[in-house]
Amino acid sequence: MADVPLPEAPVAVVQVDLDSGDGALLSLRPAPGGVPPRPGAYVYALVRVRGRPAATLLVHVPEGEEPGDRLLRAARERVRGREAAAAAAQSARPPRTSVVVATRERSGQLARALDSLLDQDHPDYDIVVVDNAPLSGATEELVRRTYADRVRYVREDTPGLAVAHNRGLAVAGGPVLAFTDDDVVADPGWLTALTAPFAEDPRIGCVTGLILPARLQTPAQLLLESHGGFAKGFRPRDYDPHRPPDDEPLFPFTAGRFGSGANMAFRAQALRDVGGFDPATGTGTPARGGDDLYGFVRVLTAGHRLRYTPDAVVWHHHRETWQDLRNQAYGYGAGLTAYLTALLVRRPALLPALLARLPRGLAHARAMTASRGGGAAGTGGVSGAAGTGGAADASGAAGGVPGEHGGHDHPWPRELSRLERRGMLHGPIGYLKARRRTRGTGFPGR
Repeated sequence: MADVPLPEAPVAVVQVDLDSGDGALLSLRPAPGGVPPRPGAYVYALVRVRGRPAATLLVHVPEGEEPGDRLLRAARERVRGREAAAAAAQSARPPRTSVVVATRERSGQLARALDSLLDQDHPDYDIVVVDNAPLSGATEELVRRTYADRVRYVREDTPGLAVAHNRGLAVAGGPVLAFTDDDVVADPGWLTALTAPFAEDPRIGCVTGLILPARLQTPAQLLLESHGGFAKGFRPRDYDPHRPPDDEPLFPFTAGRFGSGANMAFRAQALRDVGGFDPATGTGTPARGGDDLYGFVRVLTAGHRLRYTPDAVVWHHHRETWQDLRNQAYGYGAGLTAYLTALLVRRPALLPALLARLPRGLAHARAMTASRGGGAAGTGGVSGAAGTGGAADASGAAGGVPGEHGGHDHPWPRELSRLERRGMLHGPIGYLKARRRTRGTGFPGR
């Protein structure tokens, strides 16, 4: 890791609130679980304009200067002239929603997530915790002791994230189902922002939201976030299968563009109609991932729209070690090809469309990892993300920003690129192994 030109860890993570694109500072506060910025350090900030996420920036605060002053100047420069509209009055009441959280032996993180989920401003929702293949009674004890009558506990003994999500789908009663992970902290307005689109547009079958880092304490966390992390930018986006986007020639098979499983919601009937998630995909199976991508594509190919909204924010606690990052790189590659295999196995009718896109898809897959190793600005990787290695501008903001999109300025380690490619080779094999193990565990009736 010593050869990767990143800011020295830790980096403080904060939120900067402005009253307009070049206006006054309303507040400066740490991200959930974060610490206040200090002079002489780097600070990563989410900039909100009139309450709405507008940009991220990375700022170095020199010794002797107040962090608030430097952050305000940098935030104004980043969003100058970018006037975020005030939150629109809801034209319809957000639908009743069930929030599903799958977990396994992480009761400490789960408690932090549940506390944030119980603090939502959504008018009508319930929470279901799915305890996946537990080794102990810690999760059940936590939910029943601390969150009795507020959170429903369900046990699912077959390991696998998709199986756990399907269990939640089977027992949840809301017409909309939101899914998140046990290692996030949700903004108070997260659930309302994530589910309001379902009331506004009956053709929407899935909505995804913005995922930002809760902490940047280690070099591994910084490296992941500097190459995009889980962020998908600050521009709302609609994906319509009847109007394929001009800038997505592989649509809908580049599902990683749409969002991530830590921040997604589905119209329950739409998800049930496509058979839920493929139980042979996801963390906890030999496939290693791809369950969320499979769900996105299945709902789109069934004719529903998908919307990405940056107003729905969760803060994700990235894994901390280099080995964690190695495992993630391998898992991302495996999940990509595993979900594509799942589509072909479960929906053979999609084969002609996939084959028509295959030559460009293979070129795209090679570019995903090759461009990361090049380190040139403007060469988008898997997430199309920006790095942190650029020179600071006059406001003190670094030229590359974790979580932002458009390019990166320092190399993605070749070892991680190799692991992604190895994972892509493993994905179909892993999926077929998992499929044999999970026969009979799909969504009821499928």
